[in-house]
Amino acid sequence: MLFNSLIFLVFLPIVFSAYWLIPAKHRNLFLLIASYYFYFSYNPWFLLLLIGTSGLDFYLARAISKTEEQVKRKALLVFSIISNIGVLFIFKYFVFFYNTGLSVFSNNPHLLENFIIPAGLSFYTFQSISYTIDVYRRKYKADDTLKDFLLYVSFFPHMVAGPIVRHHTLMPQLKTTHFFKDIEWGNASKLIIWGFFKKMVIADNIAYLVNPVFNDLPKDFNSIEFIAIGILFLIQLYADFSGYSDIAIGVAKLFKINLNLNWNRPLLSKSVTEYWQRHHISLTSWFKEYVYISIGGNRVSTPKWVLNVLIVFLLSGLWHGANFTFIIWGLLNGIFHLLEHVSKKPLKIPGFVKWIYTLFFISLFFIAFRANTVNDLLYIYKEIFININIHEGFRHLLALNDRLFFVVLLCLLGVLFMKEIREEYGLLKPSPFNDTFLTPAFYITILCLIFCFGNFNANSFIYFQF
Repeated sequence: MLFNSLIFLVFLPIVFSAYWLIPAKHRNLFLLIASYYFYFSYNPWFLLLLIGTSGLDFYLARAISKTEEQVKRKALLVFSIISNIGVLFIFKYFVFFYNTGLSVFSNNPHLLENFIIPAGLSFYTFQSISYTIDVYRRKYKADDTLKDFLLYVSFFPHMVAGPIVRHHTLMPQLKTTHFFKDIEWGNASKLIIWGFFKKMVIADNIAYLVNPVFNDLPKDFNSIEFIAIGILFLIQLYADFSGYSDIAIGVAKLFKINLNLNWNRPLLSKSVTEYWQRHHISLTSWFKEYVYISIGGNRVSTPKWVLNVLIVFLLSGLWHGANFTFIIWGLLNGIFHLLEHVSKKPLKIPGFVKWIYTLFFISLFFIAFRANTVNDLLYIYKEIFININIHEGFRHLLALNDRLFFVVLLCLLGVLFMKEIREEYGLLKPSPFNDTFLTPAFYITILCLIFCFGNFNANSFIYFQF
């Protein structure tokens, strides 16, 4: 079930109404059933996998919490991690490693087709792993009920594509009695509307330009066009995924649940390092806490620190997909992250130049993220860096026929960036007039733009494949 599908527009009001009408003591059980139905709508069989893995972690965490013997505690933790990573490996990585090994050692390989990846597998797996690790570290005791823990893993707004939430931020809210009168209607509505605008108006319309380029290679595209497409895909990915997060956070507020901020205007970053502090915050913080710090962080020698950084970015690339293109994407980000830390004294460069530098290189990196194969990626990079033809590139762009589409899209992107810039620099201060008139008028306008220019084909979110 997609947020931007017709069935969700029926599902949400029914679940919302029933949740607030039933007695408080039964709400979590009802929300768990609703969340399982939400997931069931993707693939019924994968619901069993979700219940099985999260149920196993619940009992393993309890056993860890009750055991004082360190060897046994560690064995239970290792079993939890191996079981979760094992499931992730089988569905997401087995075919990749099998085909790669077969291609290397066999002259006539019989390659396997990719398995169907359960929706949200990477997200709920990481969330469940973080719980057992935190229990092992004695951050808190595993004293939750099975019902509450299963809901913590499967709460439907965030389960499929994040944000990845931690036990100490979500579980206390699930155990608190909430009241209908306390719903933040304004914040919830603004987040949901803005999220749908990002997804249906920005991301889905950019997809009309981006998808043909990557899916029809090699074609007669040039360096300028590839750079433009790289920037557009970066914006598409941001609008698509942050749009999902906005909708998820907004929908959760309807049940008086506050989810973590997952995006903090990364397209306005002025360095690669800053970009990764703003992009997919819940995943970045997960890798920092459970991988980077665990292997030593920056409390080691310089060579080991460099290796630690590259390991984290490599794993981040693999988390996104079983393809060498994702590995290249992760390593490129890691290398630039390290290069930016070489100079202890920051260079005095105008902020606008830093922004252009960041946008340019991050978009080049995300070409690796989007490319279907390594050969496609090398072809694109060859056109950008070797077969440079600026004059021909601009001539192609100026000769495009559907100019009205590009003008409308440019205006819509202007709306996106104007709101981001206003929030980034606090250009419009809160006031009774703004809160009463300007803000409602803005979101009514956004609603109109959704109905006028939105794509209502219920296109899947990009991160559902991860």
